[in-house]
Amino acid sequence: MTVQAEKNSLRVMGLAGFASMASMRMCDPMLVVLGQEFQVTTGEASLVVSAFAVAYGVLQLFYGPLGDRFGKLRVISLAVLACAVFSAITSLSADLTLLVIMRGFMGAAAAGIIPLSMAWIGDQVAYDRRQETLAKLMGYTVSGMMVGLWFGGFAAEHLGWRMAFGVVSVLFGTAAFMLWRKLRSMPKAQSAEQTSSFAAYFANTFQMLRIARVRQVLTVTAIEGALVFGAMAFIPTHLHQQFDMSVVYAGSVMMLYGVGGLLYSQMARRWLAWLGGERGLVRTGASFIVLGLLVLAWAHEPVLGMLGCLATGFGFYMLHNTLQVQATQMAPASRGTAVTLFACLLFFGQSSGVVGMALSVDRGWLPYAMTGAALGVAVLGLAVIRLVGKH
Repeated sequence: MTVQAEKNSLRVMGLAGFASMASMRMCDPMLVVLGQEFQVTTGEASLVVSAFAVAYGVLQLFYGPLGDRFGKLRVISLAVLACAVFSAITSLSADLTLLVIMRGFMGAAAAGIIPLSMAWIGDQVAYDRRQETLAKLMGYTVSGMMVGLWFGGFAAEHLGWRMAFGVVSVLFGTAAFMLWRKLRSMPKAQSAEQTSSFAAYFANTFQMLRIARVRQVLTVTAIEGALVFGAMAFIPTHLHQQFDMSVVYAGSVMMLYGVGGLLYSQMARRWLAWLGGERGLVRTGASFIVLGLLVLAWAHEPVLGMLGCLATGFGFYMLHNTLQVQATQMAPASRGTAVTLFACLLFFGQSSGVVGMALSVDRGWLPYAMTGAALGVAVLGLAVIRLVGKH
């Protein structure tokens, strides 16, 4: 594939990843409003976040084999189209139960977008350029997260949360059309990939899990998801409660989390050189996450809350991008399955973290839970440094 064709493909998949992350994070600043509308606690309203994460994680076990068998771009296209349909239906939910169910369906569909895009990059891009290319994809997804956080809060206060899901449905529909056009323009031989039975794929998955390095990468990934993503889901709520910010303002401040990610992703190659390689990225990333979470937990000045969001986002994407690269290389012969297993464990970890944080938010313990997450990340960073050192 030529460099130009690679860039064009990355743009199309980037739009799909943008929409996926926007829909994933859009509910975070809505939790207070959803709790008020459906007369439940904020912790109970957070089921819309955990349902998405659980479904997203479970379906990874199926998208990996599907992508390897039928072609990653083809499966991504169908997943994006399904997201457009489910997002439209979600906007019509009459009660919290239906909303949670439809968020689960959205998570199930979105599961086939970003991980398979990462796997496609692993197939098409040489290892020496892979970190930079994955960082560019991350730029799209981080931007989607930022827009989702802001738009979720804005829509909840001014347009209604239903309108937010309608807009996202249109965005997914646009991405699906672009992917369909790209598939039609590709030679058949390029869009088809290896075929095998599902039994063989699952047998290969179990075989893969016997490899110590695969288990190590997946374990630290699940812990990362629980600690960082679990805390992230409640940062807008914490900003609302701790700093008396409006829902829109809290969502806007959370965009700084994404700005931190963009500061890393747009200069990934330079950061890798400046910090002395992957171990330096991990060490610096974990340090910024710990600092950011502690500032968010205990500061009382809004400007410090903003800096905490920026530092946490910068550190997280520095750490997470390193784990992404490890995931694309831990089983090169079955990269699609390997990367979707990576995403599966990440979002199982997130769902566990959200449940734990939900228990703390209704009891007023959120600062203590965020402090615990910060300490956990400090230990996790040491484990990842050892893991990367074995590469």
